[in-house]
Amino acid sequence: MNTMLASDLPLPRIGRGKVRDIYAVGEDRVLLVATDRISAFDVVMAETIPMKGAVLTQISAWWFRQLEGVVPHHMISADADTIIKEVPALKDHRTSLAGRAMLCKRTTVFPIECVIRGYLSGSAWKEYAAAGTLAGEKLAPGLLESGKLEPAIFSPATKAETGHDENITVGRMRKILGDDVTERLESMTRAVYSRGEKISREHGIIIADTKFEFGRDRDGHIILIDEVMTPDSSRFWAADIYQPGKSQPSFDKQPLRDYLDAERRAGRWNGDAPAPPLPANVVDATSKRYLDAYRRVTATDLAIHGAD
Repeated sequence: MNTMLASDLPLPRIGRGKVRDIYAVGEDRVLLVATDRISAFDVVMAETIPMKGAVLTQISAWWFRQLEGVVPHHMISADADTIIKEVPALKDHRTSLAGRAMLCKRTTVFPIECVIRGYLSGSAWKEYAAAGTLAGEKLAPGLLESGKLEPAIFSPATKAETGHDENITVGRMRKILGDDVTERLESMTRAVYSRGEKISREHGIIIADTKFEFGRDRDGHIILIDEVMTPDSSRFWAADIYQPGKSQPSFDKQPLRDYLDAERRAGRWNGDAPAPPLPANVVDATSKRYLDAYRRVTATDLAIHGAD
């Protein structure tokens, strides 16, 4: 499968994120194309990671199928042939679509990342260790790093176009979106995480925390959108080696982060763009980490038919 730094399709492009290119398909649908771009520490690398875009799209598609009947969502299809039938203008671009494209309902997106934390890790642990709080609100004393949170904590964040998202209180979210929408988004977030955490446990994976996005479709319904429980939006741990009280190895871009950390410590990179060139072994290790995440979450190997 060819790697892709950026897509070029005969549709109006309405957005380009760190990873995804977004195209309009008429007024009520969008095409999301997950490239093989990768970012770390808020800097997009010059190199691509083979299979990364397909992993993100196909894990999300797998989860959307598992979530039927739990919450409504935006996916119409992640199959290239089905997408081409729906959008004939793409008939000469099958290799650009295979594995990495998803046709979706178009929504008005809520400007909040709906984060849910089942375990205390990452930025939440750092704040708790320093101040005993999360987003400024007190948590129980004596919690351990990577310890299970019961119940899971709904921890919204504002969406940042650049830089880091900012953790906010549910109270601030209510001021932004109103009581009814806030309660609905928290309820949907908990329902999706509960289903995802249960299924993942059966496959030997702990979803320590994850973030969701929601939007309102043309009929006014609130639906789950974007990516769902992928290595980019979640913290995956292996259940068989999980030990609270310390950080856990995760199935994401850790080989890349480790390399960049070493470059910073050696004084060869100041943390700003452009990032240092990535050695082939780092690219390969990161690609394998993504494919391993797909294999563990879905209990199958990723196979993309008809892709070069």
